[in-house]
Amino acid sequence: MKAIVTGYSKGLGAAIAAELLGRGIPVLGLARGRAPDLAARFPDALQAVELDLADPAALTAFLAGGTLASWVQGSDMVLLVNNAGVVWPVGPLAEQDPAAAVQAVTVNVAAPLALVAAAVRASNGAERRILHVSSGAGRSAYPGWSVYCATKAALDRHAEAVALDGDASVRCCSLAPGVIDTGMQAEIRATPESRFPMKERFVQLKAQGGLNSPEACACALVDYLLAPRFGSKPVDDLRNA
Repeated sequence: MKAIVTGYSKGLGAAIAAELLGRGIPVLGLARGRAPDLAARFPDALQAVELDLADPAALTAFLAGGTLASWVQGSDMVLLVNNAGVVWPVGPLAEQDPAAAVQAVTVNVAAPLALVAAAVRASNGAERRILHVSSGAGRSAYPGWSVYCATKAALDRHAEAVALDGDASVRCCSLAPGVIDTGMQAEIRATPESRFPMKERFVQLKAQGGLNSPEACACALVDYLLAPRFGSKPVDDLRNA
C-alpha cells in the first residue's frame, strides 16, 4: 500500500501525511514547500516533490514524468488524498481578481482531477482509493465564497460521476472534514467582513474552542479512508460518518 498526499507540508495535509506514515504507509508528498520535520521522522517512507499545483505547466510536466508511475508500481492499493486547496479569491464578483480565480480553479479542481486520472492510469491492477478533501461550502452557498463554493462542489460531482463509471477497483469520496484549526482558518478570520460577511461565525468558533485539531481530524480521516466501506457514499461528511 502506498499513498499520495497533496499539500502535505502544512496544516491538515501535514497531519494526514504524518498519520499515514505513522501507520507504516509510505507517502509521496506534493507541495510547494518542504516538510523537514516529517522528512526527519520518516526518512525512508516519505518521498517529497516540490510542485506548485497552481502552475499548469509545472503540473503537466510532473504528470508527464515518471515519478508518479514509479511510486505506485507494484502496489496492491494506492491511496490518493487531494488535500491541497485555497479559499481565495474572497469577496463579491466586483472585488475578485480574475487571475486569482484561475489559480483557485487550477489548485482546487484541475490539479485533483488530473492527478486522479494519472494515478488510476499508472496503477492498473491495484485497488485505488481517492479522497477529495471537500467542504460544507460545496454543499451550501456562502456570500463572498462563490469561487471556493463552486470548486468544492465540483469535487463532489466528480466523485459521484466516478462512482457511476462502475469500476470496482476505483473508490472515490469527496469528504467534508469539518472546521479545522489551520492556516486557512486564520486567513478566513483575517478577511474583512465587507468581503466575507460570515467572518464572525468563524471568529466565534475559534474563540469558543469549536475548531477541530488537524491531528484529530487526520486520524479520523485516515480511519475513514482505510475502512472497508470507503467509497460507498461518494459524497460524505466526516462529522456524520
